Amino acid sequence: MTRAFAAILAAVALAVGPGIGTAAQKQKQKQQQRQIQTQAQTAPAKPRIVWDPIPFGAKRKAEMVAYVRRHYGSFLRPTWRLVDPHVIVIHYTESSTFSSVWNTFADDVPDTELHELPGTCAHFVVDTNGTIYQLVSLGTMCRHTVGLNWTAIGIENVGFSDAQVMDNPRQMSSDLRLVHWLRCRFDIETGNVIGHNESLSSPYHREDVASLRDQTHGDFNHADMQVYRSRLRALGGCPRT
Repeated sequence: MTRAFAAILAAVALAVGPGIGTAAQKQKQKQQQRQIQTQAQTAPAKPRIVWDPIPFGAKRKAEMVAYVRRHYGSFLRPTWRLVDPHVIVIHYTESSTFSSVWNTFADDVPDTELHELPGTCAHFVVDTNGTIYQLVSLGTMCRHTVGLNWTAIGIENVGFSDAQVMDNPRQMSSDLRLVHWLRCRFDIETGNVIGHNESLSSPYHREDVASLRDQTHGDFNHADMQVYRSRLRALGGCPRT
């Protein structure tokens, strides 16, 4: 009689599916799915950023408008404002101190390479000790990458080579956390986080001055950025919108 009753129970369980026998497991699976979804929807925390602005007054803004007119006027209304950035460009400074970088960017004079105004700048500088400095508002264009200034956020790392920066755990950790936060804030794909040396291959690269259409720099080449982007992906994705 007991065996018959057990057989009946087994048949019922098969008829209605696994819901009766595994209700607790299904509930646990639902909870795990909700946890995964919650994690995916949680924006990365903004890292600690020291606001140390360079002078960017009316004169420099007017120079930026003139620069945009010369370099991007065929497709962009001249402005000094950075609107809806699509790219983040990683650089190194070719200097040993943050103060020297700040002074170079603050000094609004023609650069030694292209002899243009406004002076060069980047939105952020990551020091060797991991301190993140913000020099310019994210709503303002900076001159840091020919062909991409119109739509790119620039991040400089104090140092003289890709390897020096990438082998510095404190500096690299701060850089990656900053970029993770920025790309999620502006919905920038990981593939559009590039090294300066990759600028010509960006789908957003546009340059009206013919002589500058092949101009780039050597910092953060493709091979090193493949490693960099792998590290960035390891930090996780961005909230779904």
